Amino acid sequence: MYRVFVTRRLPGQALERLKDICQVTVFPEDRNMTKQELLAVIPEQDAIITMLANPLDAEVIGAGQRLKVIANYAVGFNNIDLAAATAQGIAVVNTPDVLTDATADFAWALLLAAARRLVEGDALVRAGRFQGWAPELLLGVEVHGKTLGIIGAGRIGQAVARRALGFGMRLMYYNRTRLPEKVERDLNLEYADLKTLLQEADFISLHCPLTPQTRHLIGTEEFKLMKPTAVLINTARGPVVDEAALVQALQTGQIFAAGLDVFEDEPALHPGLGGLSNVVLAPHIGSAGMETRLRMVDLVVDDVLAVLGGRRPRNLVNPEVWQREGS
Repeated sequence: MYRVFVTRRLPGQALERLKDICQVTVFPEDRNMTKQELLAVIPEQDAIITMLANPLDAEVIGAGQRLKVIANYAVGFNNIDLAAATAQGIAVVNTPDVLTDATADFAWALLLAAARRLVEGDALVRAGRFQGWAPELLLGVEVHGKTLGIIGAGRIGQAVARRALGFGMRLMYYNRTRLPEKVERDLNLEYADLKTLLQEADFISLHCPLTPQTRHLIGTEEFKLMKPTAVLINTARGPVVDEAALVQALQTGQIFAAGLDVFEDEPALHPGLGGLSNVVLAPHIGSAGMETRLRMVDLVVDDVLAVLGGRRPRNLVNPEVWQREGS
């Protein structure tokens, strides 16, 4: 019987589908596993279902001599040493597409909350300090008709742009490669270089993957280019933003506000960030719609069953493994 280890409890009942052919073990504690804990369990596993917070480096992967598949319960996979997995013939799968709309919705939730100072207002009312309507109470920046700059125009970035059409916004985007003309036309997207986008956008929403090239893509020099009324939104990966530079920009008024669902050293915050009133902080819940999270479980279970059954998985990140095996 195959052995499958799941590094964190998952919603729904989809794991039950594995139990006909697998011995399934779920890490019993509601926290991220340490590297030593992963090293202790991985040698006996044929498959492992992991979270983005589980770092599977070359040492951990090397210990998994029976491993046939690593199923990441996330669209990203920067927590996995892909080269090490591929060299060992291990299929790596993820959960793309299914969380696009939930994450795009949440990017907009952060954008509106930061722009209109919603969290500050909530705290004011709860503290009993609301004294009634006042002309200058919690003045924010308006959204309708403004310019939205999207950095990373993949599935989620395009979904964010589609929602912006209802706000009558001008839409700019910066991407590694320019989108097809039809996509630009359908979404009213203007292609721009990064400097131009940062200078002209009222709202900047990050949707790029974390790579060596995008680490600290937004830092001190980039904040200097932004408008003092600009709002930065990050639902991509924390290290895309230099958090120390962000704290400085928010403290000095270089930008108006920020909305973050991800952090550079997650779950830790950079010193000073938690004390700022002009930043909305969310605990990495961009995809946390019930329907989305259940579909994500279905995807990883489907692909684990496919690999263990000798079939090509649907969401294979390293296709060269399957090509080399001739499957």
